[in-house]
Amino acid sequence: MRFTGLNRQIILSMSVLMVSSILIIWIGSWMFFAIAFKIDPGMLSEPDDWSPSTVEWLWIFAITIFGLLLAAFFAIKLASRILKPINSVMDSVRRVAHGDLSARAFAGDRSLGETAMLVDDFNSMAERLQRAAKESETWNAAIAHELRTPVTILRGTLQGVVDGVFKPEEVPFSSLLSQVEDLGRLIEDLRTLSLADSGHMQLRMAWTDLTLEIEEVRRLLAPEMTAAGFTLQLHLSDHPVCCDAARIRQIVLALLDNARRYAHPGLLRVRTRVQAGQYYLSVEDAGPGIAEDLAPHVFEAFRRGDSARDDVSAGSGLGLAVVEAIARAHGGSAVCTRAKAGGSLFTIKWPVEQDAPQHSA
Repeated sequence: MRFTGLNRQIILSMSVLMVSSILIIWIGSWMFFAIAFKIDPGMLSEPDDWSPSTVEWLWIFAITIFGLLLAAFFAIKLASRILKPINSVMDSVRRVAHGDLSARAFAGDRSLGETAMLVDDFNSMAERLQRAAKESETWNAAIAHELRTPVTILRGTLQGVVDGVFKPEEVPFSSLLSQVEDLGRLIEDLRTLSLADSGHMQLRMAWTDLTLEIEEVRRLLAPEMTAAGFTLQLHLSDHPVCCDAARIRQIVLALLDNARRYAHPGLLRVRTRVQAGQYYLSVEDAGPGIAEDLAPHVFEAFRRGDSARDDVSAGSGLGLAVVEAIARAHGGSAVCTRAKAGGSLFTIKWPVEQDAPQHSA
């Protein structure tokens, strides 16, 4: 048994109390009898008398009271050291329960390992709760912002038709359809992130040749990417991989759409390879790359660079968060680095072989 932290402090305090009491009784008794014998030997009981004298009874009473006071002093000091951080945690718990997520406990004497650990664990929990609350507020504000624009356009146009401002044949239905499609994508992205965060994303795992899936994505996006000035270059492995093909296709669509919106027109390289039991899918653009301060947060929801915030063509800010969520659901990860040519290199990896998770949406 290791005597550390609280155990060590209790044993040390009790040992000090015991040794101090023994020394005080021994030294005090020696001095008492020496002084009493020198002043008046008659006040002490006879050697063959087992009954203490009145003076001796007073000494026994005094030394007992002193011992009790000493024990109480040590007990109060020890209890104060132990209870101070515990009371701090209790007070902070009450404040958190009443909505004050900034409440933090104080450890005080950190030599009491267990209580210091309790305080640290509580502060860590409170910090996570506060961070989650702030993220929830940010999410709510961001979702409201993303929904406001398309809803306002739809409402304004339809209200104009109702009020006779626009004739039905003058309404740009293609533009309205585009707004509806944006709303649909936003809702689907939010649903994907919610399922991933709750651990209930449904994956239909099967052995798949992603070459066919990625070729299909290129065919679908070819007109749009060509119009934007992009050329897709594919370097694909024909090695089969266990995955949800629809979700991986969603990753490729999100990465290519992100490049179309934010990268310089030019060459887009899509590569797949297998290495050390991991399947790698990467998309590399021609620049300008991700800012260094933004790179660690690029897969966070609603995180955009300064130039994208005021860009009307910018996306919802959920695409890369969805990419990272799908990668995690496959037991993999997503990273963003700077390519040798100066652009952004997004790399997704996950195990080639894995059991199909049994999740339900």
